[in-house]
Order: sequence, then structure tokens, then C-alpha cells
Amino acid sequence: MAEKKMWGGRFRQKTAALVEEYTESVSYDKNLYKQDIAGSKAHARMLARQQVITQEDADSIVSGLDAILKEIEDGTFQWKTEYEDVHMNIESRLSELIGDAGKRLHTGRSRNDQVALDFRLYVSDSIREWQELLKGVVAELVKQAEEHVDTLLPGCTHMQPAQPVSLAHHLLAYAWMLQRDFDRLADCDKRARVCPLGAAALAGTTYPLDPASVAEELGMYGTFKNSMDAVSDRDFVLESMFAGSLVMTHLSRLNEELVYWANPNFGYIYLPDAYATGSSIMPQKKNPDVSEIMRGKVGRTYGALMNLLTTVKGLPMTYNRDMQEDKEPFIDTDKTVSASLAIMAGMLSELRFNTARMEEVLKQGFLNATELADYLVGKDVPFREAHHITGAAVALAEDKNKGLEDLTIDEFTSVSDLITDDVYEVLSYKNAVARRKTQGGTGPDAVRAQIAELNDWLS
Repeated sequence: MAEKKMWGGRFRQKTAALVEEYTESVSYDKNLYKQDIAGSKAHARMLARQQVITQEDADSIVSGLDAILKEIEDGTFQWKTEYEDVHMNIESRLSELIGDAGKRLHTGRSRNDQVALDFRLYVSDSIREWQELLKGVVAELVKQAEEHVDTLLPGCTHMQPAQPVSLAHHLLAYAWMLQRDFDRLADCDKRARVCPLGAAALAGTTYPLDPASVAEELGMYGTFKNSMDAVSDRDFVLESMFAGSLVMTHLSRLNEELVYWANPNFGYIYLPDAYATGSSIMPQKKNPDVSEIMRGKVGRTYGALMNLLTTVKGLPMTYNRDMQEDKEPFIDTDKTVSASLAIMAGMLSELRFNTARMEEVLKQGFLNATELADYLVGKDVPFREAHHITGAAVALAEDKNKGLEDLTIDEFTSVSDLITDDVYEVLSYKNAVARRKTQGGTGPDAVRAQIAELNDWLS
């Protein structure tokens, strides 16, 4: 145990061993070492510019921090739980390396605004990594869409066959979801990457600091307006965890469909071997375990978000030690989101589609019924009446175990004498899709416009 805590001037007893173990955070907040060192270097340079410390001391601090960074990345740095957290571990080692100059680093700074800075940078860096990974998944969805503009499959509502759609259109729906996630994260980053230095413990500091110059050096968007808010705000963590949970929600929806589509009763996809597993007893099985696990991990991100929401909801101003509990939920969310996006991109790149099966299934479920109703509307039948006539035609086809397109003209005229030979062109699934030309529709031209827009965004 360290002989004396950095904050231990008024304490006569050592911290109980069990309390030390219970309250330490270095076991997980050491993940923030890069951000802590970057923030401390910027703070030291600013102290020298403001003539709070000498330039010589600042240079010594920066060199010492660079040496510590190398030790950490080489795996030779000794993390000590008695120093509680990443900040005090690094500061203690800095004093060992450079002496009294290291003890001047903390001038004008509290652990409260220090940890806020470090964690803001860490969350922002994670957000930016998520954004790059999101682009990777969108790129794979767009590549698959480019190959399947003319591939048709049943579009469903209520998980029941509804209307034929382009497979490309279906995949691009997920691309647009993830593109919104990217934009949401960009907005979140603007509030995360704000500099709290200068707030000190809660009330500001008497030293003539220049937080704006630190923010500029660290590529931040600005500084806080209120010192109490600066050290107590954890909105940026909650926002990012919500955004991460929504990313996982969208991945889960995609995985849900992949699980269905891999089932032979659908048979729409061939799962890549590298992203599936077998059964210990049934040799024929090829299980979509990766999709199932990713779908299951959504619960981790929801739980982490609720964990921190519950922690923050009852906290008074300003910093409270409860806020130490913000790190582990975010770190776990970061690991889950990053890994899931990387794996999804890989799985999509190797996914193959059974287009023949999709074409076969198109003929089940009367997916061209809306076309018949619209056809009748074109012959001046009110839509509600056309709906009833089409329903009668569907019932007739069902009784005869046929598709609508297989009914004879005599059978059609038995439900409406307005139906003539031109109906068969209308009932073509390909033509049904091609007629959906409106922006955002499933027609080939509309789908190619989506692909072009997403490719522009990706580039």
C-alpha cells in the first residue's frame, strides 16, 4: 500500500483494504490512459503559456508523460490499485520520473474536471470509431444492393406477404437506418467533445487559465459555460449510450430477418460458414448463432443505459462519487457496438442470396392483389369497391389453388366484367415493382437513385 495518498494530508488512518478494493476504478478506467495523457500535456503547455508554471517544468512534464505513454503501450507500466484511478497512477509515476515538476501538473485542476475531460475525449473517440464502422456496414449493404436491384422477394407487413419489392430496396432500408445513426452520433459528438477544464472541483479556479486553448489543442468544439455543470454533466455519456443502443437495435432487426431467411422454410440466404455454427448432435444443422448472439447483446446496451440513467437521476450538484459508475457501462457498450458493427460488415460481405427461392415464394400469398385493385381504379372503379372485387378474386384463386396471375379471363369476369386480357401485364411481379417510381420507392430507377445517394455519402 502506498504510504500516503495524494489527498491524504488530513487523514491519520490508512484506507481499509476492503474499502480500497471496493472504491478503486483503475482496473477499468486505465482504458482512458491516452486521453488522460493528451489532456495533461495540453494542460501543462497551457500553464506555461499563462506563466503559472515555467516553460522548463512544462517541457519536463510533457517529456515525462510521453515516457509514461511508452511504458503503458510497452506493457511495463505498473498499475497500482492503491492509487485508485488512472489519473493518480500516471501522476504518481510522473513525479517518480521528473521529481517536483511532476507535482506542479495538477495546478488549477481537480480530478473532477480532469476525469470529465478524459472521459469526454474517450467517449468522443469511441463515437468516431463507431461512425467509421457504421460506414463499413452501409458500404456492404450498398454493394449487395447494387447486385440485386432486379432481384424480387415478398415484402411483408405483420410478417405476412404484402407486395413484391426489390431485394436491394429491402437492404437499403437498413442502410438508411444506419446512416441516421451516423448523423445522430455526429450530433452527439458536438456535445461530448467540450472542454470542462478550468472548472476545477466545482467553482472554477483563481489561476489565470485558458481552457479555450486546451480545447483547441485537443480538437474540441468549445468550453463549458458553467463550472458546476462542467463537472457534474454526464449527458454526453447517456446520449452516446442511447445512440449505441439504437445502433444495436437496428442491427438486431437486420439479424432477426437473417435468422428467418436462413431457415429452409424461407431459404432466402446461404449463411457464410465463417459466421455460423453447427450442432453437437444434428450433423445437418447450420445455425445462425452470430446473428442470435448479436441480437442478444442488445440487452447489454439497454441495461448499461438504464444503469447509468438510474445512477444519475438522483444526484445533487456537483461531482458525486456515484459518477465513477459511468465508465464500466460505457466501456461495455463501446466493446459491444464496435465488435457488432465489425462482425456485421464481415458477415454481409460473404452473404449469398437464393434468388431462385425468392422468385418461387413470390407466387405465394397473392402479392399482386394491390395491382389488381389499382387496375380496376384505372377503369374508374372507386378504390373501396375495387378492394372488394379484388378480395373476391383472391378468394376464387384460393379456392382453385391458383395465383391471381393464373386465373383465366372467364374466372376474372365472374367477379368483374371490367377485367380484360391486359390484366396479366399488370399482375406481373416485375412490372408491379417497376411501376413504383416515386422517390424512395422499390422501382429500379428509385432504388438506383438511393444507391447513388448513399455512394456519394460514403465517399
